[in-house]
Amino acid sequence: MSRIAKKPVVVPGNVQVTVTDSEIKVKGPKGELKLRTHPFVTVSVEGNEVWVRPNLSVMKRKADEKKFKAMTGTYWRLINNMVIGVTEGFKKELEIVGIGYRAQLQGNKLIMNLGFAHPVEMDIPSDIKVEVPAPNRIVVSGIDKQRVGQFAADIRRWREPNVYSGKGIKYVDEVIRLKEGKKA
Repeated sequence: MSRIAKKPVVVPGNVQVTVTDSEIKVKGPKGELKLRTHPFVTVSVEGNEVWVRPNLSVMKRKADEKKFKAMTGTYWRLINNMVIGVTEGFKKELEIVGIGYRAQLQGNKLIMNLGFAHPVEMDIPSDIKVEVPAPNRIVVSGIDKQRVGQFAADIRRWREPNVYSGKGIKYVDEVIRLKEGKKA
């Protein structure tokens, strides 16, 4: 079995976890998240702990055991991220580097000037919060780790950092190793 899934997911007192046959619901102070369970995994709530175990009753061949055990670690991490999300939330910070590159919020849209002939407009999903504290900084936050990371990656994809000049959109903690240009 996955080493991480050998221990339980500890649930704080202000979080409620409900497990049905095919779905896990985690409800906390910041919101509610749902996750469909895989048939390879059984999830049980015992007190303030959530246990994730392989469902070996579904297994037909001994060779499938490795897949079943691998899924327990994946679901342990997904449930743990759900608990963290409804209590603390997740945040990704992006930095825009380049002369004339900037971002601003207009209602429910993120508008970025990134050196194209037109401004880039992105609709912000309802479950994600975007802040622009400075024209060259974007903060994406929410309760679902996957959705926050994907939206931040979608923003970054518009102008990935150039390895020669360093211009583009990068994560705040990302280090861009600049290459040397051609020599005459």
